[in-house]
Amino acid sequence: MRAVHIVDSGAPEDVLEIRDVPRPEPGPGEVRLAVQACALQHADVFARTGHPEIEDEFPKRPGTEMAGVVDAVGDGVDDWTPGDRVNVYHHVSCGECEFCERGEQTMCPHDRKFGSDFPGGLAEYVAVPADNLEAVPAGVDMETAAAWPSSFTTAWRMLVSGGGLQPSESALILGASGGVGHAALQLADRIGAEVYATTSADWKAEQAAEWAEDVIDYTQEPFDERVVELTDGRGVDLVADHVGQETWQRSIDSLATGGRMVICGATSGADPDIDIRSVYQRHRRILGTPMGNRRDFRAAGRLIARGEVAPVIDRVLPLDRVAEGHRAIENREVFGKVVVTPGA
Repeated sequence: MRAVHIVDSGAPEDVLEIRDVPRPEPGPGEVRLAVQACALQHADVFARTGHPEIEDEFPKRPGTEMAGVVDAVGDGVDDWTPGDRVNVYHHVSCGECEFCERGEQTMCPHDRKFGSDFPGGLAEYVAVPADNLEAVPAGVDMETAAAWPSSFTTAWRMLVSGGGLQPSESALILGASGGVGHAALQLADRIGAEVYATTSADWKAEQAAEWAEDVIDYTQEPFDERVVELTDGRGVDLVADHVGQETWQRSIDSLATGGRMVICGATSGADPDIDIRSVYQRHRRILGTPMGNRRDFRAAGRLIARGEVAPVIDRVLPLDRVAEGHRAIENREVFGKVVVTPGA
């Protein structure tokens, strides 16, 4: 079978290779998927570009968000049969620790992910634990099934189960054109909150305006000052920030008294310089809300199945053009998700 490998740190055209490798055999409790769609993430870009504080090991087989058809089942698998259309909950936890016992899989100290700890879905076939599968409803196409799991599950965690956003409240969504950002934008609007968003180009703002009251171009004006102006000096109840050190202080300054900032990433860096008085003197809170548990995954999936929200798919590419998808994400030329179709 063909599978994408990251063979070193560098430009996508130089270090992304499609190799012929043996087709995996499902072990006990596993199924083999014929992968029909796999969505790219910023995490895939980071896996390729590397991190100065992490010693990378190559080659890597990326691809966290995937959907496909069950091709074969291993011993002990009774709930799935060949031909079933499925997508994959992207975290594998131990199932025995205190966090797993209360259903918080991503808090598990042994938590692992496809595309980093296990071979990912940028391949024609992949073996995954049967317990991680969810059925894809008949009305959902496979590109959509692959495009929502990580981004919408994380956004649900940020806004709902972590952030507690209510219909009577207001929210600011940073980076509203990205995977998590555009998911959070839709979910905040679906909740009924008053929604504001930031992005960096007119064409992105036009798309974000479908779900936001106002869209702020953060390259043209300080978004915190604009938010305070738009809310008559009050600020918003919740800021969803997955950007990191470049935006933290402005995100905090965008909050109303008693507001909360929910965070799930640090795309621009992990060492913000903030005034802590701007947090405690205004009774503001900062909440870590990365990823999402299986309940979050299923809650977001129900909205997808009913068509109440849907991932925006910027482009669909064959496996041979995966480098093009990496480059588009890295250059911020995308609104929503890039999906690769290994089985096409």
